[in-house]
Amino acid sequence: MAENKDITYINKDFNDIRAQLINFSQTYFPNTYTDFSPSSPGMMFIEQSAYVSDVLSFYLDNQIQETYLQYARQFDNLYDLAYMFSYKPKVTGLASVDLDFYQQVPSRVAGSTTVPDYDYALFIGENTISTSINGDSFIIQEAIDFSVSNSLDATEVSVAQVSSGEPTYYLLKKSRKGTSGIIQSQTFSLGAYQEFPTIELNTNNIGGIIDIFDSDGNQYYEVDYLGQDLIYDSIKNTNVNDPNNYQNGDAPYILKTKSVNRRFTTRFLNETTLQIQFGAVNPLLVNEEVTPNPNNVGIGLPFEQNKLTAAYSPSNFIFTNTYGIAPSNTTLTVRYLTGGGVNSNVDANRINALSTSNTNFIKADIANTSLAQFVFNSLAVNNPIAASGGQDGDSIEEIRQNSLANYNTQLRNVTADDYLVRALSMPSEFGSIAKALTQKPKPTDPNTILDLYILTYNQQKNLVNASSTIKNNLQTYLNQYRMIGDTINIKDAFVINVACEFDIVTLPNYNNSEVLIQCISTLQDYFDINKWQINQPIILRDISTLIYTIPGVQTLSNLQIINKSGTNSGYSQYAYSIPGAMQGGVIYPSLDPSIFEVKYPNTDIKGRVVALGTGTFNMGGSPNGFGRF
Repeated sequence: MAENKDITYINKDFNDIRAQLINFSQTYFPNTYTDFSPSSPGMMFIEQSAYVSDVLSFYLDNQIQETYLQYARQFDNLYDLAYMFSYKPKVTGLASVDLDFYQQVPSRVAGSTTVPDYDYALFIGENTISTSINGDSFIIQEAIDFSVSNSLDATEVSVAQVSSGEPTYYLLKKSRKGTSGIIQSQTFSLGAYQEFPTIELNTNNIGGIIDIFDSDGNQYYEVDYLGQDLIYDSIKNTNVNDPNNYQNGDAPYILKTKSVNRRFTTRFLNETTLQIQFGAVNPLLVNEEVTPNPNNVGIGLPFEQNKLTAAYSPSNFIFTNTYGIAPSNTTLTVRYLTGGGVNSNVDANRINALSTSNTNFIKADIANTSLAQFVFNSLAVNNPIAASGGQDGDSIEEIRQNSLANYNTQLRNVTADDYLVRALSMPSEFGSIAKALTQKPKPTDPNTILDLYILTYNQQKNLVNASSTIKNNLQTYLNQYRMIGDTINIKDAFVINVACEFDIVTLPNYNNSEVLIQCISTLQDYFDINKWQINQPIILRDISTLIYTIPGVQTLSNLQIINKSGTNSGYSQYAYSIPGAMQGGVIYPSLDPSIFEVKYPNTDIKGRVVALGTGTFNMGGSPNGFGRF
């Protein structure tokens, strides 16, 4: 944790400055003024000068403190410092969920077989919104065509209704990945050409930019920095796009690289303001999309520089310094996502409302309109498992720690810590990782093989296993920065739920209830899940020290850490022996990566005020499944 430190650059306050002014007057004007009593007129001017100097000194100290990432307190300054360290703070985390879409279709007879009548199949457009019971919105980025079924997009068919032993209606089911949030759109009018124009989005919980188009239909692409002209472009793995590999079902998309001149960068100025900046090139100049080939690599190198010894970057292989096109005399349409947060981690079977404004029949001319209306009304959506990955924005401490750790990576995953930070910085539209740990599967394994253990939050901000959607997104995201010989296995960490019980003796003349409430509040803050990491031990001495710092506490007579387990009681399914894990007053996690969590701090942290002379002090464990101190 960063030190909460007050930097004093001048290291002088009012009294110090006042004393120096008096000493200055006595040294250089010994005969001019000699009355330094508190009521003299001269002292009034000296103290006024000392007051002004003290105020200026305070503001100077504050400004210097705000230039240090370790000590800065204002969000605006922390955002600027974070970007200087190449870390992008997150103001919200978007949850992801697997959604199942259903519709009924009538049956028809094909030869001697009863089959579904796909003339009544529906088409659900991309960016369709599904809503939970609590009003949380989730969008799908891929369209749904119930009439199409293949290895990449299978349609499950089951019998819905039977009459006289023959199916009369079939139930069609398709699955899509949903992302929490609402698509917002805003337009900006840009005038005459200027270098590096900027626009700003001002709203809460901005999850990210979807796309930007100008009035001529040109698209602008988001990059990490304007000097980066190479982007990754994914296209459908179809026969037309790649006739040689389209039958490989394990690669639904093909990843291509291309250089684009229309690009932009984004940065948060504060929690509610996202700045978008474009390049500096006049759009009237010739522009083109460039694909790497031997003829254009290095064409922007200085005269006579040898290509053989040049250091190439795949993000700027042409060595241009144009920073992209600056839009002018046009109207930009910006689409972006808002929403997310811990509340978007909705429970299973809670998403059941579907917007049908973007839904229609594949076949336009259906004669039986009443049957068509019945089929249309049968459209339904559900989430079989809970949404996960949603979390609130970075706290001040998270911005500090992630920025410091991110600085050493420089977009390269070389060490295990590099992969850890990269996983925690995954863009929020793909889901957020709450906790992560990297380690080698075995001590003897090479450093190129790593296990990445992760956990995410549910709606109540309790730790849960990440869904397959988040894991796939994380795998794809890490592949962009993975060294060519590295192997990363993404696994679930274990959650060990614990409770804390203690007894205290209070000092005379203190209100027992107030002291007890303050002790419980202090322990709730200590066990705040934001402050805990995977494989972090519980140090009983630290807990006792905290309690002893609370005014009114005379003695800590009993301290117990108790394991809580059992899904029927709402806890983790994993039981853990606290006595077996305790050594020297420290409760260690298991050999398998795990994290201690007080899941219900309002009920699982309990305290009592007892009389002096009662309680137990035990540095070891107890046979009852809890540790005492």
